[in-house]
Amino acid sequence: MAAATHLIVPRRSTHSVTVADVAVGGGAPIVVQSMTNTDTADVGATIEQVAALARAGSELVRITVDRDEAAKAVPHIRDGLARRGVTVPLVGDFHYIGHKLLADNPAAAEALAKYRINPGNVGFKAKKDKHFAEIIEIALRWGKPVRIGVNWGSLDQELLTRLMDENARAKEPADARSVMHEAIVQSALMSAARAEELGLGPDKIILSAKVSAVQDLLSVYTKLADRSAYPLHVGLTEAGMGSKGIVASTAGIGILLQSGIGDTIRVSLTPEPGGDRTLEVKVAQEILQSMGLRSFVPVVAACPGCGRTTSTVFQELARDVQDMIRDRMPEWRQRYPGVETMSLAVMGCIVNGPGESKHADIGISLPGTGEMPAAPVFIDGKKAMTLRGPNIAAEFKKIVEDYIDARYGPGSAGARRQGSVA
Repeated sequence: MAAATHLIVPRRSTHSVTVADVAVGGGAPIVVQSMTNTDTADVGATIEQVAALARAGSELVRITVDRDEAAKAVPHIRDGLARRGVTVPLVGDFHYIGHKLLADNPAAAEALAKYRINPGNVGFKAKKDKHFAEIIEIALRWGKPVRIGVNWGSLDQELLTRLMDENARAKEPADARSVMHEAIVQSALMSAARAEELGLGPDKIILSAKVSAVQDLLSVYTKLADRSAYPLHVGLTEAGMGSKGIVASTAGIGILLQSGIGDTIRVSLTPEPGGDRTLEVKVAQEILQSMGLRSFVPVVAACPGCGRTTSTVFQELARDVQDMIRDRMPEWRQRYPGVETMSLAVMGCIVNGPGESKHADIGISLPGTGEMPAAPVFIDGKKAMTLRGPNIAAEFKKIVEDYIDARYGPGSAGARRQGSVA
């Protein structure tokens, strides 16, 4: 991947945390995380969804562990995934009775790669400290890292009340929203400090502060980044459905990443009924790839269409190429190291078509309205051939496959470059 633009602030320096075999923080690539929405006690359904999320590119998958049946299912889920060759680390999401579930189900405590706990949901008053300590002690026993995830919907009310009272007595009181931001940040930092007092090293702690509005997200994460060296998991909680959720998550996460903040990300989309859960993974990858921070799949540039492109041929080809990449990527990733950095262009007319095609590794410029029925193909910036006739789409896809094999296959210059980097 090309070096990131100098406009992106260097990543903030953090502790390095290892979740199974996935490095988080410490300069490691930003990690894509997702979460299931199956009943974890349904082993078969959960295995299916975790496997789908992993195939889509999720590098950590969080599952709900809310009751004894779910906890007992965890090792069976891990083992079922392993039989399929899926080794993505599983993160246990605990609320209210996490201390009890982990204590009563040591097989689950061992099978999970990380525990996610919310300081506002572990108990109240003296029980809060006791339950939190019990989870940390179990994490120490099994050598597991912990994400301390503060959520503003379940904020420690004791802490919030104290800060509100202090603010009311101040000479120049801040607005209530600012006080809430401070409560979120303090809750995370105080919980992390307590975990360290109990023996958990900073290399086992990840923090998050989940809010549902972009400006709140920017505020709390900027404060956390300034006041700690823990890796940060970034995401807009309850982002919403469809374009609203995608746009809001992209705006918030993108600004933080541009500022050098964020070590793991999740796009918390509400799927349509029966919708594709893996969309949240694809959006997270696209955020990182569009910003030049990571490469996951070859990028397809395609023009939006205008009055010069009344034919839908270029749209259909762009879709077909995109689908081909998505379908073939699991295989390509194994066979062709570095293929994720490739760029393609599928253009609809001669105005920008040849130029964009030359800038891509491989591109095609289809004829627009009234243009000659010919489609020039550009490879590595040079016109390589012209396609004509009814089979342009199939011919172009074959050219793409041949190009990938020649550039990234065994013995190719691309493969040698990847080997030298590794």
